[in-house]
Amino acid sequence: MKLTNKGRYAVMAMADLASNTSNGPISLSEISVRQNISLAYLEQIFIKLKSNKLVKSSRGASGGYVLDKPASDIKLSNIIHAVNEEVKTLNCKKNSKRGCNNKSSKCITHNLWDQLDQHINGFFEKVKLHDLTKHNIK
Repeated sequence: MKLTNKGRYAVMAMADLASNTSNGPISLSEISVRQNISLAYLEQIFIKLKSNKLVKSSRGASGGYVLDKPASDIKLSNIIHAVNEEVKTLNCKKNSKRGCNNKSSKCITHNLWDQLDQHINGFFEKVKLHDLTKHNIK
């Protein structure tokens, strides 16, 4: 399965932001310290989150980031896709005429990995950011 640090860190940072939203705008340096994520890396992630309208920023001494919509409206899949991540368990292209490993047929375990892929992505579609802040993951 492929989910890079960028996707994981984006979800962590958004969960931190959602958990601290009552304190007003949150600076990336605060998130960086609490979550032990490089500030430079967070800046790259938040550019993508902002361009996908998941967060908005304010400038000034009390500036920082806030969620652009309620945490209950943000799916984990929205966050992962916003930072150009994809959770993939297949090495081949699912709908390609070429099979797995560039052969003419699919590998013997293709359907297993395809079902796992659907299960994982379905999970990220169902779980909302709000669920993370309330520890409601089942």
